[in-house]
Amino acid sequence: MPLSAVRGLLLDLDGVVYVGGEPLSGALEAIARLRAAGVPLRFVTNTTTKPRRRLIADLAALGLALDPADLFTPAILARDALIAAGRKPFLLIHPDLQEDFAGLEPGEEAVVIGDAREAFSYANLNAAFRLIHAGADFLALARNRNFLDRDQALSLDVGGFVAALEYASDRTAHVFGKPSGDFFLGAVRAMGLNPAESAMIGDDAEADVGGAMTAGLSGVLVRTGKYRAEHENRLAAPPTLIADDLAQAVDLLLAQTSESRPSGKTAR
Repeated sequence: MPLSAVRGLLLDLDGVVYVGGEPLSGALEAIARLRAAGVPLRFVTNTTTKPRRRLIADLAALGLALDPADLFTPAILARDALIAAGRKPFLLIHPDLQEDFAGLEPGEEAVVIGDAREAFSYANLNAAFRLIHAGADFLALARNRNFLDRDQALSLDVGGFVAALEYASDRTAHVFGKPSGDFFLGAVRAMGLNPAESAMIGDDAEADVGGAMTAGLSGVLVRTGKYRAEHENRLAAPPTLIADDLAQAVDLLLAQTSESRPSGKTAR
């Protein structure tokens, strides 16, 4: 897919815009250039240890102001789905994420699994398994393999626990976050665009880039955050673009799109 067709962007946050609570070099300036150029933006994250309110506050402290409607998180989408279906959930999630599910009555009609960290005990996982095996809805906020921890090393993410419950119950989880195609397409629709006019920029070759490309978007992989050499080789097709960081990716994208715009001059 040619980058010149891109009109709107989806941006990952952790590992692309910031790492360890600090903005990456040139990232905020790159976002400012996109906004100045009128490029539609949506921010998509699989983070399931912070509620949306805190994510927005943390970004504001970094110097990046966001409208809540521009930030897509799996927890908010899962909560909306539970309300629409009238389900009372068993939540196996991080304690800090509870506020994104406020107002839902706890129950056994659906299991919601996120990055629960220390709450991933045998007792909790077994309770979730029994409910899923008995027929409860099985909702996963994400299925990432790993994440970049505060010590700058990779740590086990929720995907391994989702896979364990799928194996034990012989059920497949409904995934709300990346790499779910619905997650990307929902953000694309919010920009008023179609997938062929959109690109995803992320540091996770599988969840960010592979998932987006499967959904019909261009995929831009940046060598920051959790990126490790040759991770892109796991994909069925190579990324549309690989860049050193967000700043370089934005430079290349803006150059491509500006070249594709009509000059306004009449040919003779």
